[in-house]
Amino acid sequence: MFDSDTRELIRAGRPIHLSPKAYKLLELLLRKAPKALSKDEIQATVWGQTFLSESTLTNVVAELRAAIGDRARRSEMLRTVHGFGYAFSGNAVDVGSDELPLVPRFRLVRGKRTFLLIEGENVIGRDPDANVCIDHASVSRRHARIAIRDETAVLEDLGSRNGTFRAGKAVDSPQELTDGDTIGLGPIMLVFERLGAPGTTQSDLKR
Repeated sequence: MFDSDTRELIRAGRPIHLSPKAYKLLELLLRKAPKALSKDEIQATVWGQTFLSESTLTNVVAELRAAIGDRARRSEMLRTVHGFGYAFSGNAVDVGSDELPLVPRFRLVRGKRTFLLIEGENVIGRDPDANVCIDHASVSRRHARIAIRDETAVLEDLGSRNGTFRAGKAVDSPQELTDGDTIGLGPIMLVFERLGAPGTTQSDLKR
């Protein structure tokens, strides 16, 4: 659990020490989640005008991963966007609000990578600012969109170059997704999953 008021990170009931920079980086990534942030944006927010070497940011990211129990090669929470920056893709739940927390109910899976889908529109594409960033030449910058409204998820193609497919059939108009559907972005395959369905797991880091 991450408490921005008390400036504490609690894991398995125990407080975890973070350096000031690692704390600020975690706070920034949680606040912007699931958006991918560029290294320049991270530097400007966390370090200000101070010159930042590549190794400095890498070391702070490694510290943060160790603190939250994440692993670089099989990351479930702190995603590396190669050549661009980082994003928090874990299950972040706001427990300090008077409103009910908005817990992601759906995700996309590509191999060992998972992408949580938030309420509203989730753009899928090669653009680093896409909610689901797939860095592959066959994927358009804004390839497709999944709109989440309560318990409904609707897939729509955004005029992509190589097409969007659901269960092998071209998506020519908005289509409602069901748990286990395969989604093709050209040759790239994703699986749509409802969280809480059999076989799915969720990360437990909260803020």
